[in-house]
Amino acid sequence: VQLQASGGGLVQPGESLTLSCVPSGRFFSMNGVAWYRQAPGKQREKVADISSEGNPNYEDIAKGRFTISRDNSKNTVYLQMNDLKPEDTAVYYCNANLVTPGPTSRISQRYWGQGTLVTVSS
Repeated sequence: VQLQASGGGLVQPGESLTLSCVPSGRFFSMNGVAWYRQAPGKQREKVADISSEGNPNYEDIAKGRFTISRDNSKNTVYLQMNDLKPEDTAVYYCNANLVTPGPTSRISQRYWGQGTLVTVSS
């Protein structure tokens, strides 16, 4: 099972981007999902998370500008980012709790996506 994060790119300050996080492979369910980011030279930090029921939670860096959502029919979690600033430049990672088939029972564990680069620059 793998997580695929996509949607990053180069944008100008004030513009918007929407990131997507999608698992691939065999799994039964995708439960809680979180977005993290890591800027050059800095530690990875949490941005937002969303429960399997769709309840969002935002860190201060995301409040008011970012929206996390999910479409369970598509097994996809989104991070809509508005009014982007140069300090939002980072590699964005998704982290999801996936339930996968095990040898004798189902296994619930967290997976990291490979990251997608967001660059905000004029």
